[in-house]
Amino acid sequence: MLRISFFAPLIIAGTIATPALAGNFQLSSPDIAEGQQLAGAQVFQGFGCEGGNIAPTLAWTGAPEGTKSFAITVYDPDAPTGSGWWHWFAFNIPADVTELQSGAILGDGAIELSNDYGTTGFGGACPPAGEVHRYAFTVHALGSTLEIGNSASNALAGFMVNANSLASSTITAVYNR
Repeated sequence: MLRISFFAPLIIAGTIATPALAGNFQLSSPDIAEGQQLAGAQVFQGFGCEGGNIAPTLAWTGAPEGTKSFAITVYDPDAPTGSGWWHWFAFNIPADVTELQSGAILGDGAIELSNDYGTTGFGGACPPAGEVHRYAFTVHALGSTLEIGNSASNALAGFMVNANSLASSTITAVYNR
């Protein structure tokens, strides 16, 4: 019986095959931190929430070789919808861009989809009163630009991002009201 350990090297035709690791790809922000409460600037203005509705500054380093573009997503898996809540979905961000300033307007071929509030761009946190929600801010290094337009659903875009992702890095912040 042949057993293959998940962590054992795979030997193909006498050559050891090792997976490509993207451990150096890192997302950082002066505005958000892992496990920490979002500031009022990143809270939605509406639905009973009163915030700035401004995307945080995001910066990334260590993109893997072969990166052709980036995608940024902000997703709340705790939203009581059965499918979470997309707060931001942007893709085809040029490969030479490594930082977006707070409230940045994307250009140079980048595409932003409608968020689940029904507006284009970043939509801040606004969980139901009394609930703590997680907000996953993720940057993906992609091996291509995506051949989908701004009318694509977040689900389709998510599929395409995951299918073309070389590496990703996430900061998960929280918010409650």
